[in-house]
Amino acid sequence: MGNPVQLDRYDRRILQLLQEDGRISNQELAERIGLSPSPCLRRVRALEDAGLITAYRALLDARKLGLTLTVLIHISMDQHTPERFEGFETAVAAIPEVLECLLITGQDADYQLKVVVGDMDDFQELLLNRITRIPGVTGVHSSFVLRRVVDKTALPVDAVETPGWRE
Repeated sequence: MGNPVQLDRYDRRILQLLQEDGRISNQELAERIGLSPSPCLRRVRALEDAGLITAYRALLDARKLGLTLTVLIHISMDQHTPERFEGFETAVAAIPEVLECLLITGQDADYQLKVVVGDMDDFQELLLNRITRIPGVTGVHSSFVLRRVVDKTALPVDAVETPGWRE
């Protein structure tokens, strides 16, 4: 995994602002962090080169697309072998409705999936015709999301102690 990258206050602010608005212009970004455009752009490029900024994406409104049902699914596997896990992970990565797949501990399950579908019929099709047919899946427990209480994508860059990279 490696050591965390060292960040100064400018880097942290750049990361915060880009997480809020990935389409912000370099000019506006520079103004908001208190640097001129050239050094600001160099810092953004350095953060990209260091692998801290991995991509720029648009966040979509699932409900406006008709994807109104979010489900958390706990999956139990029959064997705990690298081959079985690799097969499951490859299969589940190919399912567009799966937004997140986590290998977990502390539960009666091996994986937690976060999926989004249009309605209960779509969920039934996904579960019965695709997820439970993946080799090795022996148990499935589903929980339906009633309401999103916290729903964010921004990482807490101010909460991470990383002095010294540029200071």
